[in-house]
Amino acid sequence: MPDQPLPSPAPPTSVHDADAHLRETRLSSSRVFEGDFLHIQRDVVRLPNGRQASREYIVHPGAVVVIALVEAGEVVSLPGQALPTMVSARSVVMERQFRYPVGQVIREFPAGKRDPGERSQVCAERELREETGFVARQWAHAGALLPTVAYANESIDIWFARGLVQQGRRLDDEEFLAVDLCTVEDLAEQCRQGGLPDAKSVTCLWWLEQWCADKLNLHWLDPLA
Repeated sequence: MPDQPLPSPAPPTSVHDADAHLRETRLSSSRVFEGDFLHIQRDVVRLPNGRQASREYIVHPGAVVVIALVEAGEVVSLPGQALPTMVSARSVVMERQFRYPVGQVIREFPAGKRDPGERSQVCAERELREETGFVARQWAHAGALLPTVAYANESIDIWFARGLVQQGRRLDDEEFLAVDLCTVEDLAEQCRQGGLPDAKSVTCLWWLEQWCADKLNLHWLDPLA
């Protein structure tokens, strides 16, 4: 499983590469903008036909998203909730938070960016604890998502978590979000009705439905942190 952010574009090609006639080769690279954690790069590339072009893209440190499972009959405590809740059907932990670029409160799976040198699973454990207060007894890596391939190198690792225990969340000073539970069926209906516009969350729903249908085998791991 990947433990580093996605590398820069234009990997070397091979004479045996079936897609060699589609690939572009980086000739030069310059940093256009450097933010606190996002950067913008402009590269000059050689096209498959030999001509040159420029490519501008966002350099991202990488991220994780967590599908935190709660099975029917389990009792869980949510942040800000006075009494624990007994779950009647398989559910997942969801968040709602205001996303400034789109000006909307968005429902999504818990997620966050990776710190420099941070292992993917460690980041997933940290983000789930910080944002929801939950720690999980078991973890499984499902795959990776490239959400914006046209203009960013961001890679999001998708993790499943189960055996949740509430230990109190640790939100950053600039984080404001609500946490709730949603059954798999309700989440799928929200998606059909347009209530789940977040791309990574739609992808996670697909992975979740595959697992619920016994079409996905996961290798469960102990926590690292």
